[in-house]
Amino acid sequence: MKWTQIPLGPLQTNCYVVSDGNDCIIVDPGEEPQKIIQYIQTKKLKPLAILLTHAHFDHIGALDAIRDHYEVPAYLHEKEAKWLLDPALNGSLNWFPENPMRMKPADHIIANEQRLTIGGFTFDIFETPGHSPGSVSYFARDERLLFSGDVLFQGSVGRTDLIGGSEQVLLNSIDTKLLPLPDDTIVFPGHGPVTTILDEKNANPFLR
Repeated sequence: MKWTQIPLGPLQTNCYVVSDGNDCIIVDPGEEPQKIIQYIQTKKLKPLAILLTHAHFDHIGALDAIRDHYEVPAYLHEKEAKWLLDPALNGSLNWFPENPMRMKPADHIIANEQRLTIGGFTFDIFETPGHSPGSVSYFARDERLLFSGDVLFQGSVGRTDLIGGSEQVLLNSIDTKLLPLPDDTIVFPGHGPVTTILDEKNANPFLR
């Protein structure tokens, strides 16, 4: 399994294209759909699905453009199903009042923690609320790759002052769902550089 990090938009939100052979999964297409499409075309990949870690505007901005272009389904937790349609909830109304985001509903709703298989890709889905109520993390167990959205960053954690946020809930999510993963698990956050579980255990000041 290969991966590419593509920072997009004004907040430089990380979109990830995860590939296995010619097939790929897109995680958090936040903005600038042409950049995502260009990369996929250059690598001659075939998208199978879009995985959303949560539904804040900077993670969904290119969702419909990518979904329509490739005719692939999008996955999102049920607690944020309405956020795609509501610019007040997804935050775009505050950031872009002249152009608020209203996306089509998700094609597949995640209702609980489960193992998700799409083509040759398998992810364990962890419910990791705190940054937002429907935040999830996707863990490719065999490859030890974790897509943590805005829950865990290199040297930091997600902000909790937005709708549905809670510092206590966030830290509990990290302590109970993410830190128990193997130390060599590579963490792919929603912003900033890639890290590992071991590095965050040892050096993240928010987890001490």
